[in-house]
Amino acid sequence: MIFLRKFKRTDTFLIFIVACLIAIGTYMVYEATSGTKLDGLHKNNMMLAGAFLLPMVFIASFDYRLLIGKLSYALYAIGIGLLILVKFKGENVNGAYRWLDIGAFQFQPSELAKLFTILLIAHLLQNRNGEHLRFLKDILPITIVFAVPFVLIYKQPDLGTALVFVGIFLGMLWMGNIKAIYMAILVGVSIILIWAILWLFHSNYELLAQYIKPHQLSRIQAFLDPTSDPDKSWHVINSINAIGTGGLSGGSGFLSKQGFIPYIYSDSIYVIVGERFGFIGSAVLLMFYFLMIYRMVMIAIDSKRRAGSYLVAGIVSMFVFQIFVNIGMHIGLLPLTGISLPFISYGGSSLLISMAAVGLALNVGIHNREENEKS
Repeated sequence: MIFLRKFKRTDTFLIFIVACLIAIGTYMVYEATSGTKLDGLHKNNMMLAGAFLLPMVFIASFDYRLLIGKLSYALYAIGIGLLILVKFKGENVNGAYRWLDIGAFQFQPSELAKLFTILLIAHLLQNRNGEHLRFLKDILPITIVFAVPFVLIYKQPDLGTALVFVGIFLGMLWMGNIKAIYMAILVGVSIILIWAILWLFHSNYELLAQYIKPHQLSRIQAFLDPTSDPDKSWHVINSINAIGTGGLSGGSGFLSKQGFIPYIYSDSIYVIVGERFGFIGSAVLLMFYFLMIYRMVMIAIDSKRRAGSYLVAGIVSMFVFQIFVNIGMHIGLLPLTGISLPFISYGGSSLLISMAAVGLALNVGIHNREENEKS
């Protein structure tokens, strides 16, 4: 009975939007793998989505206020422990240690660490009760909380996922009522770091190479000057060309089908959307993303508890950053990096955490309606 009452208060429109995104993702995986050695991978995607529906429903019905309490410290510690464990026991894939083998399933602890970090920061922010964040007592501890998983994930190496923490960090600080001067300093430092990298790239490449890994330097070079080295820029150039051939309503998908785009079924799956379904297909996908984010923003606004608003703000920041970076890097706006497109890219860990994140947002929405009914 309790579950049924909670179900009646669930944001069914948000569930519908997420279901549409999963359906689109499954079809894109089919388009990417049909006729290849990975043919049938879309079936795995459907089974994973069905299996992950149960934890999403459980998380939606669980009281999120318990997760944002003292339990958030334990969950954060578990997340950090898993990131340390993957350093020693992780599966080596293409020189990176990012996955733990759990039976037949490969799990990426960095995905789980994103949610656990959001929970802890929401707990720390709610303690200020909307007051301006203090530098030493609030901003510095929050920065350390973010810095630990960022460094561990960057060392795997996984720059793409590490950068997601930066997006979450800035989004949650902004919602946590950080003073404008502090935010300006943070943004200013970020701009200076980017400028320094670009300056060193052009003036002292050898010095820059001591701090940035070779494959990351190659991606920076491919972004700044794709024509300088066609071999290093192969992925970027082919992605842009493939999306360009999609035109208004899409094309045959020749470049995608012929294997010109690496990891077309996972991180590069947006290329399939652009090449096969063109501008219209891309616009439809972005519309669904907009509707999902809009519903979550409304849940955050309607929340009578700051903890709920902060939690959803962190989730929104995570999704917005991933969507922007993944699409941006395939159309030449950003350097290429490994980051999944939520609900569209194939990947069990990414799909599980994305659905769990939606479950948390639904949870906040359910409690909003419960409190509105009591008042």
